[in-house]
Amino acid sequence: MTESRNYRLVHGGGDEAEIPHILIVGGGYLGMYTARRLEKKLGAGEARITVIDPNSYMTYQPFLPETAAGSISPRHVVVPLRKVFKRARVLGGRVVRIDQADRTVRYEPNAGEPETIAYDYLVMAAGAVSRTLPIPGLAEWGVGIKTVEEAAYLRNHILNQLAIADSTDDEATRRKALNFVFVGGGFAGAEAIAELEDLVRDAVRLHPSIDLEDVQFYLIEAADKILPEVGPEVGTKALNQLRRRGIDVRLKTFLESAVDQRVKLSDGTEFEAGTLVWTAGVKPSPVVAASDLPLGPKGHLDTSEYLTVNGAENVFAGGDNAQVPDGNGGYYPPNAQNAVRQAPVLADNVIASLRGSELKAYRHKNLGAVAGLGLHKGAAQLFGKIKLNGRLAWYAHRAYHLFAVPTFNRKMRVLSDWTLAFLLRRDFAALPEMAEPRQAFEEASQPQVEDGRLRRVS
Repeated sequence: MTESRNYRLVHGGGDEAEIPHILIVGGGYLGMYTARRLEKKLGAGEARITVIDPNSYMTYQPFLPETAAGSISPRHVVVPLRKVFKRARVLGGRVVRIDQADRTVRYEPNAGEPETIAYDYLVMAAGAVSRTLPIPGLAEWGVGIKTVEEAAYLRNHILNQLAIADSTDDEATRRKALNFVFVGGGFAGAEAIAELEDLVRDAVRLHPSIDLEDVQFYLIEAADKILPEVGPEVGTKALNQLRRRGIDVRLKTFLESAVDQRVKLSDGTEFEAGTLVWTAGVKPSPVVAASDLPLGPKGHLDTSEYLTVNGAENVFAGGDNAQVPDGNGGYYPPNAQNAVRQAPVLADNVIASLRGSELKAYRHKNLGAVAGLGLHKGAAQLFGKIKLNGRLAWYAHRAYHLFAVPTFNRKMRVLSDWTLAFLLRRDFAALPEMAEPRQAFEEASQPQVEDGRLRRVS
């Protein structure tokens, strides 16, 4: 179905075809906060707002490592978009093509036929996806940790690897199951490996045949340091902290192959590993390239200090899919801290453009960085001067993110998870079958016995 230029969205009845249409591509940090501010500051009937995202929720990504470790429930790190919006319409699906010349997008709903939707103002908040490399075996065996689904899968998978090792006497199978490889030493990789090493350290006690010395965690980093965001001094202390915990951190090392789950590193090391987590960077959402909008040298939208896309009328962008100049000859890092702070400026500039008033430049001074490295462990650099490691950094990490996670509802749910974790022992229930929910039903529908023996299900 193809709509005319005046794509109709009706809220509460009445024909709104002539009202300017603001289309937001992406419901993450930038998209959600921008839509909320537009709702708050725009008058009734002044504009229509549509948010398009494949998911019906916004994910608070800094909590994904704790979700993978079971410290926070997966449902508590997502914010339902329809619950936080009052007037904006949420469309579940993907924008697969942007035609700025006609001011239309090609939209594929999660169910149903593709549509063409027209807009007057476009906000590009499509975010980023994992940046993978053409490494043999990576696509087949690797998993990221950018989504809540990946975080939940990782927890179930890693606990299942312990169960596999505890259930066999085959030494090769045990070694493979107990080798855990993480590639990428930035925030995502360092936090994920630290949280999951904590989980395994606790869970090993429930598996009589496994000693902690049997378990091996590898952190593979191409650079000569980890956690560059917290500075060299704090990063070095965090590196030493991970190594003291028995994590094998390989700097200036690359993953060369993972064919058939056999890991080959650039330093010549080879071994089998049942777990391969890829956190080596991100790239803009593919929809950015599937457009006629101007791009920068690394594939991001070429964006001005006013969060407008250069050379594109009434198009705004920020967050992971944009390169925003910082006024000093560089660009702001495309992280959550900037996305959250860009949202009010971007929304105000959309309104200013709509009303014909002056736009405001985005300026932000980095407040610092905090990383959680497992229970009571962390690394932080605050305001460029305060450097913390260990328990104090962990407190700073939790305090900042509890403040930053959207909505009072989610803050209380996360706080309740932390409180229960403090009062009760860690929960080690694993549900790996959730990745294939129909398997039990399919098996039940097939013959169970062949030649007088129970059929083996692969």
